[in-house]
Amino acid sequence: MLQKSPPAENLPRAVGLVGGGVIGGGWAARFILNGVNVRLYDPAPNALEQVEVALKNARRAYRQLTLVTLPPEGSLNLVESLADAVRDVDLVQESAPEHLEIKQQLLAAAGRAAAPCTLICSSTSGLLPSLMQAEMDDPACMLVAHPFQPVYLLPLVELCAGTRTAPEALERAAAIYRAVGMHPLVVRKEVDGFVANRLHEAVAREALWLARDDVASLQEIDDAVRYSWALRRAAIGSYRMANGRAGMRESVLRWSFKWPWSRLTEKPDMGPAFLDKVAEQADALVKLDPLDISPAEKRDDLLVALLQALRSQRYGPGETLARWEQGLRSRAPQRVAPDSRPLRTLREVQHNWIDGNGHASESSYLLLCGDGTGTVVGYIRGNGEDIANSATYYTVETHLRHLGELRVGERIEVLTQVLGADDKRLHLFHVIKREGDDKPAATGEQMLIHVDPKTRRSAPVQSPIRERLMELARLHAQLPRPEKSGASIKMPWVGAARSDGDLREMGHGN
Repeated sequence: MLQKSPPAENLPRAVGLVGGGVIGGGWAARFILNGVNVRLYDPAPNALEQVEVALKNARRAYRQLTLVTLPPEGSLNLVESLADAVRDVDLVQESAPEHLEIKQQLLAAAGRAAAPCTLICSSTSGLLPSLMQAEMDDPACMLVAHPFQPVYLLPLVELCAGTRTAPEALERAAAIYRAVGMHPLVVRKEVDGFVANRLHEAVAREALWLARDDVASLQEIDDAVRYSWALRRAAIGSYRMANGRAGMRESVLRWSFKWPWSRLTEKPDMGPAFLDKVAEQADALVKLDPLDISPAEKRDDLLVALLQALRSQRYGPGETLARWEQGLRSRAPQRVAPDSRPLRTLREVQHNWIDGNGHASESSYLLLCGDGTGTVVGYIRGNGEDIANSATYYTVETHLRHLGELRVGERIEVLTQVLGADDKRLHLFHVIKREGDDKPAATGEQMLIHVDPKTRRSAPVQSPIRERLMELARLHAQLPRPEKSGASIKMPWVGAARSDGDLREMGHGN
């Protein structure tokens, strides 16, 4: 009999990872940053180091990906045996090399050491689960859970059952992966390579033929993909544009297999000459378009930007991201302010915030003020509020003071104080500074108006949000009023600035 899903919205209490390479490290990062404890078994001497690199990259990506406060991180423990990794966990995630015999041995050993009905999932890219189950005593809870690199960012996970997998195991696994921000896709039948990799293999095969026949270089092939249908497919998929049955029939009859455009049934000769050619082209591509950060960081930055853009439309992978964030909000402990502390927002200065002088542009300070406002609005909404019918504030006035410079990669905290509030207005003061610094880099003062989310007109804020806002304003009234609040821009002299001191007095420079 299969056990019920783990508590706390299907989050596992602990996960045992078997293998800590690129994929295992990505799994570790996704689980740990969702607050799940991880036990890692990998006999490689640098296994822990590889996982910590993935975790570092994931922290950086998540700071850009979402403004929602993440839960306290789960622990990472490197254990000495497979049995130690799988004991007392809700999920075992195997990410060993793609050798059937190795996986069969590891999965069989994990099944014997784990508690009955523990989910045991393989990250295999294409091996059939029925074959991997062959040596297991009780394979009812074993299935494939195939992710994509980087695991901590790409939401798809393909779930595939073997002939001896219990249906309930698929359901439990899907619930767990959803809880950590993923999109489970259940593969209907066992097939080598599952779904996504078979599609990718077809494109990769054709790309190598184009390179082999000197039709296009690797850079030209990449440009052909990323500037055309890759964007369209990322946004809306392949077949929704057909607009239903009639459109799909017309598309197939008009376009499919009408011209011999591909060579999918053949494979080019992978001899030394061809490998030398594509290796030289790959090297030329890197030299022609050098990156100012590591390729992994650049990949993550681009994926974050794309996911955030899709989130703004709440569509496809963007809907998965939005749903995960809502789950984080509902799990986060609601702050019950026992004192008058300002609300705190953490950010990191991004590459695209930097101007020609090498420091954060003026628009980035407005963005940070907006983040601080978002923290206040999120707090007064409370956990579980319906955002569509909740508090919505529009900024009507902003006053920025620049006191220092912020540079790329620096961790920033925004401390936001409510200076005043009534039924329609919200008066905020933001102090922007490097995390841990005493001196602010900037301050921002804002006046906002509450707007009805349906009529888009100013309207009184309603209960219970009003009560939470007024209580926050009462608590913040105990704080000293910021020295420059309510100040307007003044010209203390006539003519040009006379000294660096004059500039500092006006809030420019360090």
